[in-house]
Amino acid sequence: MSTKTLIKNCSLVNEGQIRVADVWIEDGLIQKIGQIADPSDAATIIDGTGKFLFPGIIDGQVHFREPGLTHKGDLYTESKAALAGGVTSFIDMPNTSPNVLSMDILNEKYRIASEQSLANFGFFLGVNGDNLDEVIKLDTSKLLGVSDDGLYFTKKGNLLADNPETMEKLFANCKAVIAIHSEKEQIVEENENQYREKYGENVPVKFHPLIRSEKACYEATKRAIELANKHQARLHILHLTTEAETHLFRNDIPLKDKNITTEVSIHHLWFSDTDYERLGTLIKWNPAIKTEKDKKSLLKALLDDRIDLVTTDHAPHTLEEKQKPYFQSMSGAPMVQHSLNIMLEFYKQGLISLEKIAEKMCHNPAILYHIEKRGFIREGYFADLTLVDLNTSWTVSKENLLYKCGWSPVEGTTFHSSITQTFVNGNLVYNNGRFNENTRGMALTTTLD
Repeated sequence: MSTKTLIKNCSLVNEGQIRVADVWIEDGLIQKIGQIADPSDAATIIDGTGKFLFPGIIDGQVHFREPGLTHKGDLYTESKAALAGGVTSFIDMPNTSPNVLSMDILNEKYRIASEQSLANFGFFLGVNGDNLDEVIKLDTSKLLGVSDDGLYFTKKGNLLADNPETMEKLFANCKAVIAIHSEKEQIVEENENQYREKYGENVPVKFHPLIRSEKACYEATKRAIELANKHQARLHILHLTTEAETHLFRNDIPLKDKNITTEVSIHHLWFSDTDYERLGTLIKWNPAIKTEKDKKSLLKALLDDRIDLVTTDHAPHTLEEKQKPYFQSMSGAPMVQHSLNIMLEFYKQGLISLEKIAEKMCHNPAILYHIEKRGFIREGYFADLTLVDLNTSWTVSKENLLYKCGWSPVEGTTFHSSITQTFVNGNLVYNNGRFNENTRGMALTTTLD
């Protein structure tokens, strides 16, 4: 049971507006928003004067590595890092070990998270050619979503984008959001072979965006959208990376009416191919970080609503796993502790409004995945809240990193805003660098209302 808390005089960033108000929290919920006299029975009163209160960030794509890959990260460590970054809820991908290809494994992940995760949690059910028939027999309307993301690391040919017959059968029979990794492996492999012939196993990482190319992304995304439209399926393209792909998405209807949606991951907004020389394989992701032009076009599409969400694709690996030659270096990096800080840097630079940040990181994930009573600052909603100080600078260092893997591609970066408090289900779990670990997060529930 959460304590009674009053947040005073904070600037609420919510539903396209910013207004100064008080927020009363009791029984895990936002009970009242407005001008509230200090109650005698409040356990905690927080002065929010000059600070901005966001709904808790919902990160729609993370890889927290549990079970089976916990030398990289686990549900406890990575959820703790998330909370320090203002992320109160996450949806985890299916490429743990074992891959989440059955309801038994999915339910086991929920069980582990209920014991370990400090943040609220949800999980995708994995889907590929091996379990497709089992998946479409399920009542998929009750799932947050199904995804193939990361499964290609286990076995070649697991990407739905490479298997139009499998994809079409899924689109015709699945009622859940179908979130896919959209690259054509055939094109990627042809490019890999060309660079292997020239450089052997030590291909310079600067060629990564040419190997995992714009063409590989665009052709996969275009075909997936065509098939999804044919069957009126709910298709979500994960981690978009190219300007070309942005033109495949609509912004003339509200998100709640869209069947075809997409997201941008924070690193594709922050880095470009000019950063490979400095950071090398530390910023090797799939799909690849591409050009400065692509980066700017992704932000433009985010602002004009062709792109619906911001995610992190948080994917920790050990430094040893990252600092290997190109083909052996693992793809992915940890970002969940710093995603809101990065978006607030864009705000400081005049590139995005606070209201738009709340829309893309809080409201829209809740709308897209039909998450019940979260993602907004509303009376009767769960008190998942993030309080931000826009005037306190700090620098990322190994000493303040909370990732189990112990490193970050943004080490040395100075951010000019800080997350001061994070509430999960009414509990003050993060307070100026200190954690209350007496409670655990809740499973995200869906509503189709």
